[in-house]
Amino acid sequence: MNRNRIIAALAAVCAIASANSLDYRVLATSKTSTMEKELNDAAAAGYRFSKTMGGKSVAGGQEVIVVMVKDAPAQPVRQYKLLATTRTSTMEKELQQAAHDGYSYAGQTVFETAFSGREVVVIMERDYARNDVHSSYRLLATTKTSTMQAELQDAGLQGYVLLGLTVSKTEMGGDEVIAILAR
Repeated sequence: MNRNRIIAALAAVCAIASANSLDYRVLATSKTSTMEKELNDAAAAGYRFSKTMGGKSVAGGQEVIVVMVKDAPAQPVRQYKLLATTRTSTMEKELQQAAHDGYSYAGQTVFETAFSGREVVVIMERDYARNDVHSSYRLLATTKTSTMQAELQDAGLQGYVLLGLTVSKTEMGGDEVIAILAR
């Protein structure tokens, strides 16, 4: 291959890489109540949800941390709903209500708050470009992994797909494995 062809191929690769560049925004807060607002502010600026986690950061103490990403070209504005609870029994109802309102599961984590203890946090996303999404959600919660195996197997036979898995302290004080599924 001659030198001009190599230079042209490298220029094409660089053009593709720059056209596919990503812009990230990190959101972090110690209050779950403010995260939903921050998610929607970032969405209004063209960002979409990427990943989340809860934990202790060096400067902020216990925080919910969310990474948002903006692709080039800009995407349609999305809307976010943050569900947070220490009661797994109410989380499934909230998931179903959010699905009824046009939201889809985006991610989940566990977050420790000063007032509520360890909460399961689920981020739901409404993508206005997709009006056909209305999932049926199921939440499984158990203290035994052997029980989770059986429940996941049963849910899988009914067509449910595992979306997320966390371990959290529950209102009853025990550690529970929490799985969120959809079909």
